[in-house]
Amino acid sequence: MTAHDELRLLPWSGPDGKPCFLSTDESGGHLSRLADNTEAAQLGLAGELLKHALEVISDEETEPDELRLLATKLTRALRDALRVAESRGHRLPTPDRSAGGGNDEGLRLPAASFG
Repeated sequence: MTAHDELRLLPWSGPDGKPCFLSTDESGGHLSRLADNTEAAQLGLAGELLKHALEVISDEETEPDELRLLATKLTRALRDALRVAESRGHRLPTPDRSAGGGNDEGLRLPAASFG
C-alpha cells in the first residue's frame, strides 16, 4: 500500500474529540493545504511557547497558578506536535526492502564514528 492510498490524520479533532481523517489522492487539494497550514501554525506556536516556558521556569518568583497554566498550554502543544509527527510519519514512503538485498539492519557506522 502506498502512502497516498492511506487516510491522512488531520491536525484537529472532531467535535467529540476523536481524530479526523482525510481520504484523498490529491495532495494539493483545499483540505490538504488547510491541514498543512494548520500543522505549520501548530508547530510555530509550540516553538514560541517553548521559548516562553524557558523564561517562566527560570523565574524563581513564578506563581504556581502561572506554572499550572503553562503546563496546560505545553500539554496541548505537545499533543498537537505528536499528532503532526504521527500524520507525517504515516505519509512517508515505505522503504523497498527487496531492493537492498533484504538487509533489515539499517545504516551501520564504524565504531570509530563514536569516538
